[in-house]
Amino acid sequence: MNKEYFENLAKYNTWANSKVFSWLNQITDSQWNTKLIGSMESIAATCIHTAGAEKIWLDRLNGLNNPFLTTTFRGGKAELIEIWNIASMNLNTYISNLPEEEFEIEFDYKNMAGQKFTSKRFEVFAHVFNHSTYHRGQIVNYLRLVGFTDVSSTDLISYYRL
Repeated sequence: MNKEYFENLAKYNTWANSKVFSWLNQITDSQWNTKLIGSMESIAATCIHTAGAEKIWLDRLNGLNNPFLTTTFRGGKAELIEIWNIASMNLNTYISNLPEEEFEIEFDYKNMAGQKFTSKRFEVFAHVFNHSTYHRGQIVNYLRLVGFTDVSSTDLISYYRL
């Protein structure tokens, strides 16, 4: 397994998330909560889901069985951005501190329905970064739909070109 590859993806994820955070900090509460047609009902719901996924996978990797953020979060935009930022940075730290030989090691966890699964750590890393990229794309679209158009690329190649 190539640890450096996943370290780069973790750094990219944090970079792309920070761009999204800067945009989210510029929108109004009305834009944040506007009901939209899509896989999520609003920018807020999409962000809670995405932040929650990063957080719950990190919890699972650490052997914790915490509830999904969408079932417990009742805070505002600033609080969510902070939670998401911490989860993103902690994923970086987790991957950086994990010996490369442990990327292939399987671990057990339960999904939100309580079903037991086993996955290799690198599979989870790939999933988390792919999942976050997918939802960041939705967030960009939703931002445009609510009238915020001052967005730029969060593509991986844009990160590599820095």
